[in-house]
Amino acid sequence: MGAKLGFKVTVHMSADARQWKKDMLRSKGVNVIEYKEDYSKAVEEGRKQASLDKNCHFIDDENSKTLFLGYTVAALRLKKQLEEKNIVITKENPLFVYLPCGVGGGPGGVMFGLKSIFGDNVHCFFAEPTHSPCMTLGLATKLHDKVCVQDFGIDNKTAADGLAVGRASSFVGRCVENIVSGSYTLSDEQMYIYLTQMADLENIYLEPSALAGVKGIELIEKDKVGESYLKAHNIKKVNITHIAWATGGNMVPRDIMNEYVNKGKELLK
Repeated sequence: MGAKLGFKVTVHMSADARQWKKDMLRSKGVNVIEYKEDYSKAVEEGRKQASLDKNCHFIDDENSKTLFLGYTVAALRLKKQLEEKNIVITKENPLFVYLPCGVGGGPGGVMFGLKSIFGDNVHCFFAEPTHSPCMTLGLATKLHDKVCVQDFGIDNKTAADGLAVGRASSFVGRCVENIVSGSYTLSDEQMYIYLTQMADLENIYLEPSALAGVKGIELIEKDKVGESYLKAHNIKKVNITHIAWATGGNMVPRDIMNEYVNKGKELLK
């Protein structure tokens, strides 16, 4: 977007980011700097380099309040969409939202907006890959960015590259620690299965990380942990409006998307 507006744009990316994303950015005139290390290193180096140029504005995914507040706007759009479908959110008819989470800025901002509008009538959950549960660990330990997944012997390697973050944002963690309803993890294999099922059943094509939210619905509807949560909050399943927040997929090249779908089909055999 910045390049389209005529700005000189540099994007700092970790080695595990998808090649097609890097290629697409470069085709738009963006300077892409790659790092062998993970996401946290890319952000750290980007912040450092930007600080050397007074005319450079760094979009800090870990600490930006304006970016965080920008994401909250999504809640206003969702409110309008629910109204258009005559879906009324109340204590008896709550909204359950499942948000794929990386460093936390996007889902944290959306959650903050939803809570500002719906209050206790919305229940928000973070969804993370089993190999990159940085927000879950940060919230569980209350140490936020003072711990990373590697501290627990987890490798931070996942097909859900948008969620491949080893250390969560302390700013976001502290903003949402008292309003988040919970978090959970799921495997890459499960994301691919959901991806294929979504394509076959709904003709909606998403990238792996965008399917992380779907697991939340299954946990609430079919798992004992969901049953326990609903009982504690005196909520009936039939009254819930579920939303799995799908974070992307329409820019994935067709051949790559076909690979994703075929991988899911293989796992379903």
